[in-house]
Amino acid sequence: MKTSSVLLALVAAGMATSVYSAEPFTVQHLVNMNKLHSYAVSNDGNTLVYGVKVIDGQGEASSDLYSLDLSSKTAIPKQLTSASGTEHDVSFSADSKSIYFLADRNGTSQLYHLPLNGGEALQVSDLPLDINGYKLSQDGKQVVMTLRVFPECKDLVCSKEKFAAEKDRKTTGREYKQLMVRHWDTWEDHARNHLFVANLNGTKITDAINVTQGRDTETPPKPFSGMEEVTFTPDGKFIVYSAKAPSKDQSWTTNYDLWQVPVAGGETVNLTEANKAWDAQPTYSADGRYMAYLAMTKPGFEADRYRLMLLDTVTGQEKEVAPLWDRSPSSINFSQDGRTLYVTAQDVGQVSIFEVNPQFGDVRPIYNDGSNSIVAVTNNKIIFKNASLVEPGDLYTISLEGENLKRLTQINKDKLANIKFGEFEQFKFKGWNDETVHGYWIKPSNYKEGEKYPIAYLVHGGPQGSFGNSFSGRWNAQLWAGAGYGVVMVDFHGSTGYGQAFTDSISQDWGGKPLEDLKKGMAAVSEQQPWLDANNACALGGSYGGYMMNWFQGNWNDGFKCLINHAGLFDMRSMYYVTEELWFPEYEFGGTYHDNKELYEKFNPVNYVENWKTPMLVIHGEKDFRVPYGQGLAAFSFMQRKGIPSELLMFPDENHWILNQDNLQQWYKNVFSWMDRWTAK
Repeated sequence: MKTSSVLLALVAAGMATSVYSAEPFTVQHLVNMNKLHSYAVSNDGNTLVYGVKVIDGQGEASSDLYSLDLSSKTAIPKQLTSASGTEHDVSFSADSKSIYFLADRNGTSQLYHLPLNGGEALQVSDLPLDINGYKLSQDGKQVVMTLRVFPECKDLVCSKEKFAAEKDRKTTGREYKQLMVRHWDTWEDHARNHLFVANLNGTKITDAINVTQGRDTETPPKPFSGMEEVTFTPDGKFIVYSAKAPSKDQSWTTNYDLWQVPVAGGETVNLTEANKAWDAQPTYSADGRYMAYLAMTKPGFEADRYRLMLLDTVTGQEKEVAPLWDRSPSSINFSQDGRTLYVTAQDVGQVSIFEVNPQFGDVRPIYNDGSNSIVAVTNNKIIFKNASLVEPGDLYTISLEGENLKRLTQINKDKLANIKFGEFEQFKFKGWNDETVHGYWIKPSNYKEGEKYPIAYLVHGGPQGSFGNSFSGRWNAQLWAGAGYGVVMVDFHGSTGYGQAFTDSISQDWGGKPLEDLKKGMAAVSEQQPWLDANNACALGGSYGGYMMNWFQGNWNDGFKCLINHAGLFDMRSMYYVTEELWFPEYEFGGTYHDNKELYEKFNPVNYVENWKTPMLVIHGEKDFRVPYGQGLAAFSFMQRKGIPSELLMFPDENHWILNQDNLQQWYKNVFSWMDRWTAK
C-alpha cells in the first residue's frame, strides 16, 4: 500500500509529529527508518532534488523524489514523482530546468527525463539491457552509461541473447581459465561492466557506442565503485575512467589506472601508467584546466593513503596536493571557480569536510561532526549529508567558511521523536607502545546513575576501518544501548582516520598491537566510566572483528562471558586459498601463504584452539566469497566437538553482510538472546 503524497511531503519536510512517548531503539525501529537517497543540486545552486524511501506502519515501502528551493528560507519540499518503484541516480540538466534519473518502469532500468515545471517523466532510453549508472556531459548533450555486456559482443542485442542463452542452457557447470572466478557474492559469468556513450538530442536512445568495446575489464570496478570513477572531459570529447588493465593478475593486483578514450570510441590511453598502485575518481574543474584524482602509492595495498593529485591539462604538470596532510580523502569536489578543492576524509572518529588549497596545500576543516558526504559545492555554500550515532542521515548546508549550518531535511523527525538514544562520548587511552588510541562509549538508553551495566564490546572489521560517529544500517551501536548494554568501541592500531602510520601498523601484526589495544581499552574505559562492568561483558565483531573473536578464544580467553563471531576468519591457511581478492592477504601477511607461511601461522586462530573455552555464537552467509562460510562452520564444528557452548546461524542468501531486513531482525534476535543468556542484567 502506497503512503499518501501528503504524508510523504510532511515526512520529507520533517513536519509530522509524534503522539508517542520515547522508547529504547530496537531493530524494528532501524528497519522502518525512512531512507534518504539520490540527491543532486542544480547547476545554478538554487534547487535540491532528493529521494526518500518511506516505510509505513505496515512495513510497506515507497520511494519518490522531492525538490527543495534553496534560494528560499521558507520553502517546503515539493513531491516530483508518484510512480511505483524507485527513481534513483538523479542528475540536473545543464540549464537546471529538468532532471534525469534511472527507473525500472517497463522491465528494465532506463533513463528518464522530467521537467521541474510540471508534466510527466519521459523515457529517454530504450535499450535492451539495464542501465546500471550514468553521467551527463557538462553541456548536457551527451550521456555515458554503464551496462553489463559480454566483451566479445559487437552490440547490445548480442549480449541480451547470450544472457538469455545462459539462462536457458541445460548444463550447470561454470568454466574458467583464470582468476577471478567469483567476487564478493557472485560467480563470474564472463560479462563485464562497459561504458556506452550516446547523444541527448531529443530522440529516444536505442543504441550507444561502447567506448570500452572488446576490453576484458570492469568499468566501474566491482563490487562497490560507481559513476564517481567515470567522467566526461569538460569539452565533451573524451571519457576518463578508472579500471584495471586486462590481465591474468586481476585477483592479486590493485593497479587501477585512469584511462582516456574518445566519445566516439577508439584508442584508449593510460593516463597514470607510471603508478602501479590504485588511481581513482577523476574529477575536472569546470573550465577543464585541471583534473584532480586520488592515488595510492603501495601496490597491492587497498588501505593505503589516497594522495590528492592535480594534473594541469595545459602544461601537463602533475603534483600531489597537500603531501604533508596525513589523511586519506574519499571524495573530491572543485569549487565553481576551480581554485579550491573540497574533500571528505576520515578524521579521529568522524568523516569530515575539508577545504584544500591546490596551490599551497593548505588544509582547513569545514565541518567535523559525524559522518559527512558532500552533495554539491555552489558559489557560496556546501550541501552535504550528515549522519551520526543519533542521526540516521539528513541533508544540510553550510557556508564555504564553515558557518551558518542549516538543516534542509528531517525525513525521520516523526520516527525519531519516539526513540530514546543512549548518550555517547569519545574517549582515549594509552594503547600499544603508549600511543594514543581513541574509542566511543554509549550509555544504555535506560541508564540510571549509580548502577552498573553489562558491556557490548564491538570490534570493527576491515581491519583498516572504524566504528566511529556514524549511523549504520547493519551494525548499529545504538541497538545494544537500547537493549540495556553499555557499548564500547575501540579504534585499535590499524584503524583509519588517525594517520597512515597508525593504519599501516596492523599489517603483518594482526594478532599483536590490536589485541593489546583492545585489552588496554577495556581496562581504561571501565576505569574512566565506573558504570561499565568489565566483569560482565560480551564481545562481538564481523570479518576481521570475527577473526578477533577467534583470536580472543585462543589468546584472551578469560575476558568475556560470551563471544559472537560474524563471518570471522578461523584458519588463515585455508582462507588464503579460497578468498577472492588475493591481494588482501598477500599484503597483510607479507606474500603468498606458500612463500610466507610462518607469519600466516603465527596469527592463525586455528593454532590456538586448545585454549578455547568461551561460549560463542557463529553467524555466516553462504554467499560470502570474501570469507567463505567454511570458516564459520569450522569454528562451530570445533566447539561442538570440544563441548564448548556454541550456536550457529547460517544465512543461505546473504553475503559478507546481512542485507535482507527480515534476516537482519533474525540476526539481532539471535545476538541479543545469546548475550542475555550469558550476562547478568
